[in-house]
Amino acid sequence: MADTGDHKFLGEAEILERAAGQYETSNPDFPIDAAKTALLVIDLQEGFVAEGARMWTPQNLRILPLVKELIERCRKLGVPVIFTEHAHDPSGRDKGLMWDVPLNRPIKDGALRIGAEDVPTHHEVSPLPGEKVIQKHRYSAFFDTDLHTYLRGCNVDTVIITGCMTNYCCGATARDAFFRDYKVIFGSDVTATDNRELHEAELKTLRRGYARVIPADEILGELS
Repeated sequence: MADTGDHKFLGEAEILERAAGQYETSNPDFPIDAAKTALLVIDLQEGFVAEGARMWTPQNLRILPLVKELIERCRKLGVPVIFTEHAHDPSGRDKGLMWDVPLNRPIKDGALRIGAEDVPTHHEVSPLPGEKVIQKHRYSAFFDTDLHTYLRGCNVDTVIITGCMTNYCCGATARDAFFRDYKVIFGSDVTATDNRELHEAELKTLRRGYARVIPADEILGELS
């Protein structure tokens, strides 16, 4: 069928080439207005950050200094800082399918139980008294929590996402934020996972379809 509109028909090679370019270079132009922004610190818990913990992800230790700098800047500017902690009831009644996938076998075997020492946010980035801490039982910080209600109460329309893990909890939270019409700023060097290639792949997907993906120095500059 002939293409009679203004749209130029693209062949398969051109479509693939265009998509490849967008994965590399596309980035929505979401601004960062400190008065309408919140910082989300996703699951930077002792169980994921502390060396030797059952769910230790080494890269989490490396992003801590930049995350800490972002937290301190946000506190000075009055930007809400919200922490999430993944945890499960010892009974397992809140586990759903979470314990059935290989990633979460350590949880099935006893990690991250409510009240245990591996659940709190890592001591280097601990919440201050009065800062919001959300316990969650799924990858997304929005699922079955009051995060959306709390953000609305803060008059927030933009969220900065930092933490662990890029392609699971951070990525799921970014998608759910976008679905709820939040502008998502995803920190490319203040999120971490256990595979560099998958970290980069997740950044490409988010950049093309969900979030503005930028490094911490750009976030800090715009917050200022």
